[in-house]
Amino acid sequence: MSEMSGPLVVPSAGAAEIAFGVEHEIAPEDPITPPGRWMRENLFSSWSNGIQTVLFAAILIGILKWLLNLVFAEESDWASVATNIRLLFAYNYPVEQFVRVWVSLGTLLAAAGLSIAAWNLDLSFTLRKLGINTATGGGVLVLVGILTPGTAPSDVRAGMFVLGAILLVIGLAVLFGVKDPHRKRIPFEALLISVAGLVVAFVWLFPLGRYEFAGDEASYASGTINISTKGPWTVMMIVLVASFLVGKALGRVLPSGALKGVMAAFWVIGPAFLIFVVLRDPAFDWGYVWAVDVPMALGFALLGGGVLYFLTKPGLGELGRIIGAVLFGVAVFNWVAAFFGLYPMLQKGRISFMLLAVFAILAPTFAGERAARLRFATGWAVLVVVMHWLITAINTPSTLEIVAPPFLGGFILSVSIAYYVMLASFPLGILLALARTSKLPIFRVMSTVYIEILRGVPLITILFFFSIMLNLFLPGGMSISELAAIFTGYSLFSAAYMAENIRGGLQAIRRGQYEASDALGLTTVQRTMFIVLPQALRVTIPNLVGQAIATFKETSLVSIVGGFELVRIANQTIPNQPDYIGQNRPALLFISLVFWAFSYSMSRASRSLEQHLGVGTGR
Repeated sequence: MSEMSGPLVVPSAGAAEIAFGVEHEIAPEDPITPPGRWMRENLFSSWSNGIQTVLFAAILIGILKWLLNLVFAEESDWASVATNIRLLFAYNYPVEQFVRVWVSLGTLLAAAGLSIAAWNLDLSFTLRKLGINTATGGGVLVLVGILTPGTAPSDVRAGMFVLGAILLVIGLAVLFGVKDPHRKRIPFEALLISVAGLVVAFVWLFPLGRYEFAGDEASYASGTINISTKGPWTVMMIVLVASFLVGKALGRVLPSGALKGVMAAFWVIGPAFLIFVVLRDPAFDWGYVWAVDVPMALGFALLGGGVLYFLTKPGLGELGRIIGAVLFGVAVFNWVAAFFGLYPMLQKGRISFMLLAVFAILAPTFAGERAARLRFATGWAVLVVVMHWLITAINTPSTLEIVAPPFLGGFILSVSIAYYVMLASFPLGILLALARTSKLPIFRVMSTVYIEILRGVPLITILFFFSIMLNLFLPGGMSISELAAIFTGYSLFSAAYMAENIRGGLQAIRRGQYEASDALGLTTVQRTMFIVLPQALRVTIPNLVGQAIATFKETSLVSIVGGFELVRIANQTIPNQPDYIGQNRPALLFISLVFWAFSYSMSRASRSLEQHLGVGTGR
């Protein structure tokens, strides 16, 4: 084979791209198809396709009309939903301390704005896409106005017609009145400010009315919503816009990746801090904190950090692995001793030992220069301090005066469980997937047994076992709260399905990737962490998001074991109120819309991420 001299030039989009030994073509940008031509080619390309299009359109219109008849039925009292919005979203959180809920929401919105800026996500729209979405939304509103039954208020029908017509005209004007709308983009800053402005205008100007309980009776007053609601929402929108602009400014000043690291750490730890510190408001015994908690946290942070700094020394060899194995043995013995009551130890001490052992086993993988070793040790120290702080906050009595515990309920409970179940089951699912594909029989058999047993048992059985029976198997003097039991059981169940999704991605990795890693001299752990797993997770994005959506919807099962989430409140609590006896249909329809909105948002976000990473395009 002849040799080629001179520099290798890789052309841009549309030409061959070489990535880790794999050569492929990047698909060109899709051409713009006029709406009429698109309909002819996709919906009415033949007589059979035309008949199917008309038939399925009639079915969809029939379903929409049936739903509208349910929504506007005479027996549906939507005041039951409007009056209980706070109950549906925050359960019985004390009204006098509701500012904590707004602070938590504002913190999450600020983190979202900073994260979008940190990762420099391209969330802009072309004018063509905006015009299509606007015209489609307007057309749907006009259709809904036509199909709305006569039992609906006349102003509701008129409002749908007017708003739909306005959106339809604006969308068509953009599509046909602007030259080359597919080439003109609206900056994300403009979109964000526009959406925030619309939300603020809606809560201040739209006459939604004031629904609330005056004592034990529901009351209604015309006009806009209460200042206690529209004021905080105005602040929330300002926080969202300001955080995004601040994030863009910080991205130009801070080193590359610094803001990303901070925001990634926040999304792991921050929500738990908001739940158990801000919302729960623990009454700390500061004498005990300074005498016990602080010395323990500092001891594990400093001594453990020193051990990890030593274990990441290059060339340490088998000695580092032996030390890691010894620490793991000590950690396991601590839990065995706790079960048999051999000696007392705080639970967070046992957890810290176990985490230190895991970090010690992984330490040789991160061996390198002094700066890398310091980052690894510092990461451990920060994790220990935050973890001890959270464990102390969770085990400290709350100052909230709640009529019927727990302090978490409604939409907040559903989102919290779904979020942290996915966060906990993700690393466990990775370990199970790697173990099931391992060449070592013991790991492969153990992970296979775990996965098949958990996948073969219904989720509700797992929840019943952990919420009712788990405390019977714990040592004397040790117990677990109902919320923690539900979270633990749900996470272990979800990890089994997560493992199979990730295993599918691992099997999609070509053999050449392993051979190239071996040629570079990478160890098995380094090859797995830096080469195999990133590619496998990229392939499994659709499956992982599908599981996230399923996890969010299946939080409704928590109501069966005593949790006051959305379904239980809508189906049992609201219909038993004296003012709304038997009124469960409006609330169930409303929470169905909430579940759909969040599930669809996750699906759209997944699709955008897939397009950004080129999943399924051969890139």
